[in-house]
Amino acid sequence: MVQPYDDRDGVIWMDGELVDWRGANVHILTHALHYASSVFEGQRAYNGKIFALTKHSERLVKSAAILGMKLPWSVEQIDEACKQVLEANNLTDAYMRPIAWRGSEQMGVTAAKATPHLAIAAWEWGKYFDEEKADKGIRLDIATYRRPAPHTAPVDAKAAGLYMICTISRQHAEVRGYDDALMFDWEGRVAEATGANVFFVKDGELHTPTADIFLNGITRQTVIELAKNRGINVIERRIWPEELEQFEECFLTGSAAEVTFVSEIGPWSFQPGDLSRQLRKDYDDLVNGRQVSA
Repeated sequence: MVQPYDDRDGVIWMDGELVDWRGANVHILTHALHYASSVFEGQRAYNGKIFALTKHSERLVKSAAILGMKLPWSVEQIDEACKQVLEANNLTDAYMRPIAWRGSEQMGVTAAKATPHLAIAAWEWGKYFDEEKADKGIRLDIATYRRPAPHTAPVDAKAAGLYMICTISRQHAEVRGYDDALMFDWEGRVAEATGANVFFVKDGELHTPTADIFLNGITRQTVIELAKNRGINVIERRIWPEELEQFEECFLTGSAAEVTFVSEIGPWSFQPGDLSRQLRKDYDDLVNGRQVSA
């Protein structure tokens, strides 16, 4: 039986202090619960060090600002709180979830009087997808819902409300026997998976959708840099579904998913190859503090 996340040993950093895990609660009339006025981060610690910590903290502050929340904690304070949580829970390899939200001082769509809050939790969490399955390549369904147009939603924020259609899409995919789903944008172009960015390989080059209608993931940015360091040409562009049959390899990237191979998207098939495997190894070496081989 999976242990529920509200009933665990440990501590969670909440509004400036460490509190007992089971006591880190909010009221039922919290604004964020009713109106999705919250933003969050997903980050991993490897061998006691949180990868790209400051980038995650900076994005959290930026996401909150986009939603009109001014957090009373600086990036440096959030960084330090994350380290404190990792140490207090005696964790070295962990997944971490900082989350900021509007409180219960006001109910209704407006939230000018609702106080911003911040909590940070960390726990042991292995691979996002089954490791054996992910090594062969996971299977993606085609999501019914599409990513919203940039003029209709705050696409540059890692906002909780934007994940509603992701949850629906992944649940629908799993019922149909898939591992995840690929989402198109509002115009029908390839966008991303429900919680990870997507890359394709063709003739030794890396293709990935332009990140202007979905979150430009920190893992995505890292993999692009790793690829360029190897002299791999990275092409960020609009990709239409009918182009998928031309690609040889496919993989997802994300702090949770890391680098995960894809073997199937709807009617299109792929095979994990040398380029995908090399970038997965490079990423694994980097986050674990090992020298990335030339």
